[in-house]
Amino acid sequence: MTTLSTECTALASPSAVAEARQATRTFLGALGPWGIDRDCADTVVLVVSELVTNALRHGGGARMLRLAVHSDIIEVAVEDSSPRAPRMRTPDLVDGTGGFGWHMVNDLAHATIVTPTPEGGKAVRALLPRRTGG
Repeated sequence: MTTLSTECTALASPSAVAEARQATRTFLGALGPWGIDRDCADTVVLVVSELVTNALRHGGGARMLRLAVHSDIIEVAVEDSSPRAPRMRTPDLVDGTGGFGWHMVNDLAHATIVTPTPEGGKAVRALLPRRTGG
């Protein structure tokens, strides 16, 4: 199967997370016969939301969202301007300052990969199943 992919740029606006979720739904909906399980699609949208939120909150803004479908996985990549890799934090159950997202992304993904970008930032990729049980 040929890989299908799409990119979204300029994700620095206050509505960036909503725009990224909508772009993801549009991309997944366009897969047609290649398809994706509904539960897996919901997971992909959730991971996109978390990665873009983290890029905005901790990475100086999201520069780009890339989505690609391969034979058995969906690849989500979010670039930001910070060279600092995401880190696990103890979730804050009292003050609501977060700490849940990176744990969740790692639990949902087959793999997460963080690589530096030529511009000095990083790309955070999550590889997610296309099918339930995959």
